[in-house]
Amino acid sequence: MTANLDRTFAALADPTRRGVVDLLRKEPRRASDLADVLGASRPAMSRHLRVLRASGLVETTTDDADDADARERIYRLRPAPFAQLRTWLGEVERFWTVQLDAFKAHAEAKAKKR
Repeated sequence: MTANLDRTFAALADPTRRGVVDLLRKEPRRASDLADVLGASRPAMSRHLRVLRASGLVETTTDDADDADARERIYRLRPAPFAQLRTWLGEVERFWTVQLDAFKAHAEAKAKKR
């Protein structure tokens, strides 16, 4: 799971790729549509989509091994990596909630002693 999270965070570190994810949350789209909306060149969008596919965050309606024209591929989000990310974030949140609750209890106990 750690390797998957590393790939997810690396892919999402780029603002253009986060923009792609935001657009794909609304509906599946072609690479050219994504490039147009985000103001990216076609080659740049192709590189961003390659990173997102390699991380497992997006998939296409055509087989990458197929000779289909990349402009005709429809990109959509894959839910599994986002579920893993949500699980990890939930664990981090629970950790900090416990820590902050303990700190609050300690601070309140100190205040009562004064």
